[in-house]
Amino acid sequence: MVKEQELNDLIIDSIQDIKGKNIIKLDLSELHDAPTNTFVICEGESTTQVKAISENIKLRLKKELGEFPVNSEGQESSTWICIDYFNTVVHVFYPDTRKFYELEELWSDARFTEYQDL
Repeated sequence: MVKEQELNDLIIDSIQDIKGKNIIKLDLSELHDAPTNTFVICEGESTTQVKAISENIKLRLKKELGEFPVNSEGQESSTWICIDYFNTVVHVFYPDTRKFYELEELWSDARFTEYQDL
């Protein structure tokens, strides 16, 4: 069984591999109405980059940890790809879509960790 921290660290690294921007991890574990323990949110500067980030996450987690997503949606338009690893849900956004949905605002009572753009 893969530890949640190890999974989250590899997700962050996979995003940084493809130069994902504005990476934030939201710890939702202490919120009673949260759908999961962790959200990882980032963005790509184009729909091509959004798709590449999501594909890299899935590829590396499969190859390095033997982990497969429970579900993955949004590949068609690639403006918001959601990858569900049960305890962690990854949201890869196109910038305009991220601004529109404001997930960080919706879950503002979570603990935030910001990561540097590489």
